[in-house]
Amino acid sequence: MMRIILALVFSLLTTLAAAQDRDATLASGGELRVLDKLTGAVIDMSLNTGETGVIGFLEVTLVQCRYPAANPSGDAYSEVVVFYRDQDAPVFAGWMFASSPALNAMDHPRYDVWPLRCMTS
Repeated sequence: MMRIILALVFSLLTTLAAAQDRDATLASGGELRVLDKLTGAVIDMSLNTGETGVIGFLEVTLVQCRYPAANPSGDAYSEVVVFYRDQDAPVFAGWMFASSPALNAMDHPRYDVWPLRCMTS
């Protein structure tokens, strides 16, 4: 049953990304929000494409940010890679959607990361 649910979620993510990619514009960077669940601190970080920002024990890299061509202030979606401390494997690597942060959320006990918007100029 769990495999079927995971397959459906993956299919939905792939379909959403493909549908948005047809009419999407690649931005020069984006803005991400980081929540430290332990302290309650909320930090917004602006990153250019390919840039890495460090907050607490996280290293967050914005691979790319895209937005609907017809609506620049609309739903941004970002490809993000997140490393925690000195771990070799990322705690998250994939696409996140600004309008649906829980759709493909980073599963970490201390931190939450999600995209807010793309930089359009």
